[in-house]
Amino acid sequence: MDIYGAHGAPYLCLRLITELSMVASLPLSVPIITLKDIKSMFARLRTVFIFALFALAFLAGACSPVKDAGPSDPETPAVSSENKAAMPAVSPGYKIGPGDVLRISVWKEEGMEQEILVKPGGGITFPLAGDIQASGLTTQELAAVLKSKLQRYIPNPVVTVSVLQAVSNKIYVVGKVNRPGEYNATHYMDVLQALSLAGGLTPYADKDEIKIIRRSDGKKQVFEFDYSKVISGRNLEMNILLEAGDTITVP
Repeated sequence: MDIYGAHGAPYLCLRLITELSMVASLPLSVPIITLKDIKSMFARLRTVFIFALFALAFLAGACSPVKDAGPSDPETPAVSSENKAAMPAVSPGYKIGPGDVLRISVWKEEGMEQEILVKPGGGITFPLAGDIQASGLTTQELAAVLKSKLQRYIPNPVVTVSVLQAVSNKIYVVGKVNRPGEYNATHYMDVLQALSLAGGLTPYADKDEIKIIRRSDGKKQVFEFDYSKVISGRNLEMNILLEAGDTITVP
């Protein structure tokens, strides 16, 4: 019997009234009560008791308060599963660059959650904080800069910065590899890892003459990489961490 479905509380009340009326109609005023009358009375009373319990349970469930789904710690901002899913797997040391898309939010402040595209010059603009140079900073560093600027207007602001799209830290692999091209270095990446992303070396590649070209502050640096030595566990210092804009050449 579905007492919580389509019938609900009105059905329970009507059933209780019916059962009580039938109990009241038993011939209790008769001087001699038969065994059949006693059994019938107890059966009716048992039915009334059962439906009374169901009615109380129904009313208790309907009146119980709904628990708040917010964070258990009122001082700690919660990250929704939707936001977590949107966050790409960038390393904590990822350096923000032009073209990246950031999500910046200030906890408990309406209108202070925005998705921002880093400008070609590396800057961003955020309410109350104004213009900020974000390029070259990690998300933690940018959050600290924003906090220092916002605390003049918001007491103890809780700032969260995440990278939605990481497109600026590109490295390039050219030459005799199976998949030459550009790759996004969303985490710490060394030379071996970059060559693996590029599908590895072709059979005709000169393994011992690989070079990494880096341009920084208008200057060019060239790092040598001997694949045979590094893969055998020697000269591991050649397996450097790559930076945005590095080009690996495989002759």
